[in-house]
Amino acid sequence: MGDGSVIPRLGNMKALLGIVAGAGASYGLYKLISGGSFKRNKKSATSESPSVRSNQPSEVTLQPGSLLAKVSGLDVVCPRPTDVASGGIIHQSPGNLEPQHLKMLLSCLQTSNNSSDRCRIMVTLGNAAAFTVNQNLIREFEGIPVIAGFLSDPAAEVRVQTLNALNNLCMNIQNQEQLKVYVPQVLELIEMSPVNSDLQLGALRLLTNLSVTDKHQHLLKESITLLLSLLVVSNEALQVQALKVLVNLSSNPDMMDDIVQAQAPASVVLLFDARTASTVLLRLLTFAGNLQAWRPSAQVADELRRKQDCLFRVMLDESSQLHSRLVQLLSHPDGEIQAQVARILT
Repeated sequence: MGDGSVIPRLGNMKALLGIVAGAGASYGLYKLISGGSFKRNKKSATSESPSVRSNQPSEVTLQPGSLLAKVSGLDVVCPRPTDVASGGIIHQSPGNLEPQHLKMLLSCLQTSNNSSDRCRIMVTLGNAAAFTVNQNLIREFEGIPVIAGFLSDPAAEVRVQTLNALNNLCMNIQNQEQLKVYVPQVLELIEMSPVNSDLQLGALRLLTNLSVTDKHQHLLKESITLLLSLLVVSNEALQVQALKVLVNLSSNPDMMDDIVQAQAPASVVLLFDARTASTVLLRLLTFAGNLQAWRPSAQVADELRRKQDCLFRVMLDESSQLHSRLVQLLSHPDGEIQAQVARILT
């Protein structure tokens, strides 16, 4: 495909951004309906002003193999045979983007003054970043700092999609070297965002991937209290994601001193209950098992007992309620939970 079929279309940002929504389970999908028109979901449509809606074309025809066709990730209805030589329906994937397409999208992202447009471009970049080849290209094009710059975008949905894109980029070990510098900003997003928001969930997903290996876990030493606090105030989805990070960190013996000294809400132990969702309880038991495997010296244990509200006192000390609550869970109807509890108690 030559650039001649792509560049003229980039001049019309509205036409480009009506299509670059991409496909992906964790991103906003835009449906292909009735002979090739693309319709936003209800939430997106109601959030736009009438003047913006009136400028959106009701139907967009795409050049087969063009940038618009490639980045959409949807079935594309081609123009009539009178318009182009070839017709039919083309199936393209964000994984087939060419290097110049990624450059164009990064450029559009930086020059767009419309939050809705920035959001759709970010969705497309995030979908493309699910593929290793694109993860490498975006890094080589210095796209990681460009994308991360939108963590402070005034529009919350742009920040959400930025986190999703960075999360996919984080699947690449080489990219993690650049992404680690944004950990303080990601933690700040968790602290400042509404509880149970998509912003918190996206930030925790990014931290989960960044903490899979030991290499960057030390960057999260100061976040233990924040993660433990989320367990007692959040919904099931956020609890699961926070626990994924805590399980990753507690799997590293070098992190244990920081974990047991962190301040923890006393109500954390109340989660060890049959009424807690099994998806949460299983990870909570894994976290507790990692803590139980840590064996402090008598001197260290005495020092920790003098620390007010530290995790050691809440979950590991002899005075903790955890042991009695674990015994009650031996009769849990879920066999896997019973087995986890038995391993901890033996």
